[in-house]
Amino acid sequence: MRRLTVMQLLPKLESGGVERSTLEIAEALVRAGHRAIVVSAGGRLVPQLIASGAEHIELAIGRKSPSTLRHGFTLRRLWAEHSVDIVHARSRLPAWIGLLAWRGLDEATRPRFVTTVHGLNSPSRYSAVMTRGERSICVSRTVRDYVLEHYPDTDADKLRIIPRGIDPAAFPHAPWPDPQARAWAAARHPALAGDGPLLLLPGRGTRLKGHADALALLAAIRADGRDARLWLPGAREAGREAYIVELEQAAQQLGIGEAIAFTAPTDEIARAYAASDLVLQLSRKPEAFGRTVVEALSCGRPVVGWNHGGVGELLTQLQPRGAVAPFDLQALRAAACELLTQAPAAVDTMAFSLRAMQEATLAVYAELVDASRRA
Repeated sequence: MRRLTVMQLLPKLESGGVERSTLEIAEALVRAGHRAIVVSAGGRLVPQLIASGAEHIELAIGRKSPSTLRHGFTLRRLWAEHSVDIVHARSRLPAWIGLLAWRGLDEATRPRFVTTVHGLNSPSRYSAVMTRGERSICVSRTVRDYVLEHYPDTDADKLRIIPRGIDPAAFPHAPWPDPQARAWAAARHPALAGDGPLLLLPGRGTRLKGHADALALLAAIRADGRDARLWLPGAREAGREAYIVELEQAAQQLGIGEAIAFTAPTDEIARAYAASDLVLQLSRKPEAFGRTVVEALSCGRPVVGWNHGGVGELLTQLQPRGAVAPFDLQALRAAACELLTQAPAAVDTMAFSLRAMQEATLAVYAELVDASRRA
């Protein structure tokens, strides 16, 4: 494949799964000898992008204002100036701006247009733009099924399932249990000290992440006489103080207040997985993928979670014993106790590696370029 110029479009480069995937594909493009350009309003991840050898063009294509539509003319100019071969839109408003600009160009000379459906957005004409790419990448089979259910006019042949990926080196297999990692966690958060099992639920401070279900599970396990502890990294964040107070009050009512650590996100999440005995994925709303599942299993930690969305898809494929009927607390308790009493089985997560995701995405680009040549 000749050297390509690929331009990715997204609102900003601050944090999140969309931003992470953007950087990962930019890195893969540069490594393969291609030119990677990202257009966004900027953010704290721009230096990391530049360090990978990619380029950044600052343009506020994610600001929800009628004036943002004028950036379509800017995009056309940029495509021409940089001889862009592929435009890859990763978010709804940038996708609309890109699509409107792209539609008016000569089919023989315009870039190829790709979208990625990263989430299970509420069905609407606005969200439908993410299905309008010449190829639309779905981050899981769950997303593909969702697209075909809610947008039945979508051509199924143009959909490509490319799961998100992790770097196995960043999530190495750890012994189970791992006393050193547990001591590290307890030194930072004394509530996690003890000889009983440690449950881990990483996630933002929102009810959608299922923190209340995790509290109920901890109370049930401790009622059986086990000195279980619970760590909730990410639950404590600015602007969510009232939510933490609510959770702390619930924990006190359940009699488990001294066995829980509500903390800010940790930069050492792989070490947190190693410190734990069981990882929870209890999102109340179905997720598009469920990266936590793959990360934890890569570290050698069992996972229990609600069997819906991308999380259920991953658990069913990789560790079926951890897939629990949504919101069935008795089944959750039974599955958790079973997983805590048996050494975790080795799980092959290489199908969800970062390299696999990168190579599959570049293959979609190559497929479109080859189609242009044949035309």
